[in-house]
Amino acid sequence: MLKPRQDLKPNTAAYETQALVKPTGFREYDARWILEKEINLLGIQALGLGLATYVHEIGVAPKIVTGHDFRSYSLSVKQALILGLLEGGMEVLDVGLALSPMAYFGQFELDAPCVAMVTASHNENGWTGVKMGANKPLTFGPEEMGRLKQIVLNGEGLARPGGKLVRVEDFRETYVADVASKVQIKRPLKVVCACGNGTAGAFAPDALRRMGVEVIEMDTDLDYNFPKYNPNPEDHAMLVQMAQRVRETGADLALGFDGDGDRCGVVDDTGAEIFADKIGLMLARDLSKVYPDSTFVVDVKSTGLYKTDEILKANGAEVVYWKTGHSYIKRKTAELGALAGFEKSGHFFMAGDLGHGYDDGLVAAGAVLAMLDRNPGKKLSELKAALPDAWTSLTMSPHCDDELKYEVLERIVKEYSDLAEAGGEILGRKILEAITVNGVRVHLEDGSWVLVRASSNKPELVVVVESMRSEDDMRDLFRKEIKPRLAAYPEIGAFNQEI
Repeated sequence: MLKPRQDLKPNTAAYETQALVKPTGFREYDARWILEKEINLLGIQALGLGLATYVHEIGVAPKIVTGHDFRSYSLSVKQALILGLLEGGMEVLDVGLALSPMAYFGQFELDAPCVAMVTASHNENGWTGVKMGANKPLTFGPEEMGRLKQIVLNGEGLARPGGKLVRVEDFRETYVADVASKVQIKRPLKVVCACGNGTAGAFAPDALRRMGVEVIEMDTDLDYNFPKYNPNPEDHAMLVQMAQRVRETGADLALGFDGDGDRCGVVDDTGAEIFADKIGLMLARDLSKVYPDSTFVVDVKSTGLYKTDEILKANGAEVVYWKTGHSYIKRKTAELGALAGFEKSGHFFMAGDLGHGYDDGLVAAGAVLAMLDRNPGKKLSELKAALPDAWTSLTMSPHCDDELKYEVLERIVKEYSDLAEAGGEILGRKILEAITVNGVRVHLEDGSWVLVRASSNKPELVVVVESMRSEDDMRDLFRKEIKPRLAAYPEIGAFNQEI
């Protein structure tokens, strides 16, 4: 395998004969590039050969599930990836158009240790990527991605005999039937199913109906132009539309799914969005009654209420905060034998009796519906109202180039760590600690906190704040603390959204 180049331009002979692979596409736990600008189809083929080489290197059986999301170019990208996998001696089981969790499910159902799902998730059109794993239900972390990057960029991919392609027909039906079989709702529920014209539209409405609820479809027609907004239930634009539809229809809740169906967003019966960390806390409260002494894993962007919740304490539940990122939370959930993992971005990892331990938006939706079924006299808004007060912001992301963001973050972490060590304050409150397991999460004496970390899959930083005082104070933590502090760094650009 020749070393890929980084300087190729489209519409040239070299671009059609050599691999283009920019190193920035190898991220902490998956791969993401802007197609044509940062990687070409020959580069994708090189990635497939590199992945096959890595699988042989670690001694795992060379059998892999592939699938692709619904974008105009994803099938072409997947076919290029498959060429590389075949060249590297892999047996490829292609499940076709898929959600990421459907490909993960294929590892179990089809007895294949490896997975390579072509998706850019909720990223804007133009992006492509691959989510990979070689040890179900886990996906790659920094160590695996680092070695894969080395193999691909150094041209270390090795061709081997034995490549084989198997088309797995109608695997969608197998997957949807399995997801729906786990939940049978007896309580009458009317549910808005929002898909943002992304891939989930071909799966979610059917799965929810089979679970036993009335479904009101919203933007479920597949359209890879994403005419209204990106399918991302963490973005304000999608949440506003979900809330409006709930109010118009009198639905009991809205469930929104991202571009590759591994995340789920929730709006309650009043039209109020419930961030996934609060949904996770509600699920943990409910599940810890059914499964006492359970362990739950949550990411560092999640509410501080997990630490203090009296119901969790009474049910013997243990909560562990861990690094943000689906790969990290998935891995920690498996490592600890936790019942579930929750991430504020909407990844839910249901394990044990509840699921296989990977992130699946439809399984998460089923868990929320099952919680309502176990509480037939309660609306979702009432379950939320039973939580202690905490005001958590949207996830906000200022631009910062991939080549710069980690060095910039190091300086921010040092600034906050030094402030904490010196006994400093934020808006009149003493800093209790600065947790640096993933960026920096600064805890204040009243339980409020602010977080700055690097995005794992985009050229951005990530900011979240939470106040235990009021919504106005939550806004102040952003506007009077985080925003002016980050403005002092010239490498940091505009926010994608602000409270």
